[in-house]
Amino acid sequence: MTKYQIFRFACVALLWLALCVILLARVERVDFMVLFAIVASGIVVFVPLYKKYVRNRKQ
Repeated sequence: MTKYQIFRFACVALLWLALCVILLARVERVDFMVLFAIVASGIVVFVPLYKKYVRNRKQ
């Protein structure tokens, strides 16, 4: 990965983390559905990035 790709990956990760913090700050209580939303959004965000940048580098 180039430095620019690492920077973009870090920006996406920080944005996702900020949105998770906002979600956790606004809910009354943390239950299964909130945790499921965080995990599902993490999978939706990071699996395609992993497939594009990390897995292609190994081949």
